[in-house]
Amino acid sequence: MKKIVLYILAIFILSQFIQTDKTKIKHNQDTELKAPKEVMSILKRSCYDCHSFETKWPKYSYVAPISWVVSANVHNGRDALNFDTWTKIDPAIKKARLKRLKHLVDIDMMPKDEYLLIHKDAKLSSKDKEVLVKWVESIE
Repeated sequence: MKKIVLYILAIFILSQFIQTDKTKIKHNQDTELKAPKEVMSILKRSCYDCHSFETKWPKYSYVAPISWVVSANVHNGRDALNFDTWTKIDPAIKKARLKRLKHLVDIDMMPKDEYLLIHKDAKLSSKDKEVLVKWVESIE
């Protein structure tokens, strides 16, 4: 039993050397999303950690294996929709992503539950959802 604990501890310690990329990416302000102040406030509070280059990496995101999950979520989020590259997105793709954003907000799939466990302030209220849906509908 003692050997198993030591092996697990060794694996945990060694895994700390496998760090994920948390490079701060500078973005061009000309390519970022420009939306009404109320919309931007909601997006920055609830979406920007995963859907922009403005990710705030908390301390736990530096501890493996949690860091691997957090990093994967951020990189997948940016791949799906990155508000810092908004003007570079093809209009047809942008329309599809907005439709998906509206759908995911409607069915409470965004922000993700695991994100909300620690970031309680990111939870979208019914008013927040209404604001986002109206905004999406206004630009569709």
